[in-house]
Amino acid sequence: MSEPRLLWRRNKPSIRNYTVAVLSTAAALGIARWPEVHLESAPVSLFLCAVMLSAWLGGVGPGLLATVLSAAAFAYHFVSPIHSLAVDSEQMPRFVVFVLAAVLVGSLSAAQRSSMQSLRKAEEALRETQAELAHVTRVMTMGELAASIAHEVNQPLAGVVLNGNACLRWLAGESPNLAEAREAAQRIIRDGTRASDIISRVRALAKKTVTESERVDMNEAIREVLALAQAEARRNKAAIRTELAGDLPPVRGDRVQLQQVVLNLVINGIEAMSTVQDRPRELVIRTQTGEAHQVRVTVQDSGIGLDRQTLERIFDAFYTTKPEGLGMGLSISRSIVENHAGRLSVVAHDGPGTTFQFALPTYH
Repeated sequence: MSEPRLLWRRNKPSIRNYTVAVLSTAAALGIARWPEVHLESAPVSLFLCAVMLSAWLGGVGPGLLATVLSAAAFAYHFVSPIHSLAVDSEQMPRFVVFVLAAVLVGSLSAAQRSSMQSLRKAEEALRETQAELAHVTRVMTMGELAASIAHEVNQPLAGVVLNGNACLRWLAGESPNLAEAREAAQRIIRDGTRASDIISRVRALAKKTVTESERVDMNEAIREVLALAQAEARRNKAAIRTELAGDLPPVRGDRVQLQQVVLNLVINGIEAMSTVQDRPRELVIRTQTGEAHQVRVTVQDSGIGLDRQTLERIFDAFYTTKPEGLGMGLSISRSIVENHAGRLSVVAHDGPGTTFQFALPTYH
């Protein structure tokens, strides 16, 4: 691309903003001098509107340009002597007040524009920081599941080796048994695909991606999460039961982040039941259509439950009931749900166990 074109693209917003300053001042003058409108006695308001618009859209520079042009037009057309830039001494206070008012209006508009831009940048930085923190927490959660995931991957890999040896034996005989060898090869493909699926799910949750809004089937997203969490549940002698609504509508959101919320709630539930000895360790995950076009996801455990003090602080950052915990999982989960226009809440039971639930608006 040529240098003049690059220069034009770089300066295009500035040129547009200064053009707006000129055109808005000209429009204010034209309206004020339009005989049919009869606004000859009220040009001040029109010029101040031009200054305000220019400063709001373009900042300090266009605002000052509009102020200068408005002052010149005001002096030339509306302050005696008419059709002269010179200002009569009797009209000087009126002219000075107008200029001061224009400067003040322009300054306030430019300051408000700057504040809005700073606020937008701060909100964007906050979103990026939350995404970074969510990614770190997601990776840490996957690290906690490393032993279970390794066991889950090791099983199909061991099956691949076993079936590979069997396939070689069926083919090594004097009269190769092709039917048995074919079945062994199919089992190898099945086990290899199973291991690949597990690794793909781990990579999807662990990799760093930008936040994307898409159509998400929560039932499918939950099943993918449970494929990773089943080994951890077995290791803690816990059973996972699902009650997924068959007619569940999709939601709009970031699939990976929503799976992170579900995974965090599932792992927390499994860990809450790890010390239970007097009752079955059962985690129930339920989906249903809620009110006002919402999808509700519920995770209920039969663990030790939460006391009143913990309930009040459970979503606070850095608050944790685990000796080795950081206290960020539930805080980040609530931020993710709220960024999806939903709400994450906790319900304590009269007896043992705790229920976490969140609701998300359906996809439109």
